[in-house]
Amino acid sequence: MNTLNFFTYQGEARKTAIYPDVGYNLVYPTLGLNGEAGEIAEKVKKLFRDADGKRTSEFRNQMEDELGDVLWYVAALCDEMRFSMANVAKKNLEKLDDRQSRNKLSGSGDNR
Repeated sequence: MNTLNFFTYQGEARKTAIYPDVGYNLVYPTLGLNGEAGEIAEKVKKLFRDADGKRTSEFRNQMEDELGDVLWYVAALCDEMRFSMANVAKKNLEKLDDRQSRNKLSGSGDNR
């Protein structure tokens, strides 16, 4: 597949959204996102427990699949909120650029 942008991804992902009240349901994709992030955390935990931190090709493939699942749920949440993934990504980069220019990348809190 050629280069894929957020607009195209979000539209294609939307075609596979099958859950109760699609378009009016923040709960399902929020819980799904949390579940998929948890699966990533479990895989990383087991990487250090069972493989001494060695990233095998199997581990990398599993992580790529799970990250794709996370991306799908982000797209679903963006749809539920009537957000464009591209705008969300752009806004996030602008926020990070602003923090970097003010030397505030480190630290905690949303409004730094």
